[in-house]
Amino acid sequence: MADTIFGKIVRGEVEADVVYRDELVTAFRDINAQAPTHVLIVPNEAIPTAADVEPSHEPALGRLFTAARKIAEAEGIAEEGYRLIVNVRGHGGQEVFHLHMHLLGGKRLGRMLSG
Repeated sequence: MADTIFGKIVRGEVEADVVYRDELVTAFRDINAQAPTHVLIVPNEAIPTAADVEPSHEPALGRLFTAARKIAEAEGIAEEGYRLIVNVRGHGGQEVFHLHMHLLGGKRLGRMLSG
């Protein structure tokens, strides 16, 4: 697997606005934010896509969700609501091939897909 910008952020080789980090996941603000709050949450272990997930990844994948809850609370968006998105491969809109979850909120987001 090729190294990605997200792997470099996890290892501290590239600067990012990190909002959460533990032994399993790292979360940082998206530099191309699509909402007032737009945070990417990535497993520290490089997994290319959700299609590559194995049972051994379950602790980190569960942590994506508990980290999302903590971040949403810290960002003040938990009460009104937020969206979690995981894109998979080209047709799913995945651009960086290091599994990641988008946490978006801070405004009404509207429909997921149109037409």
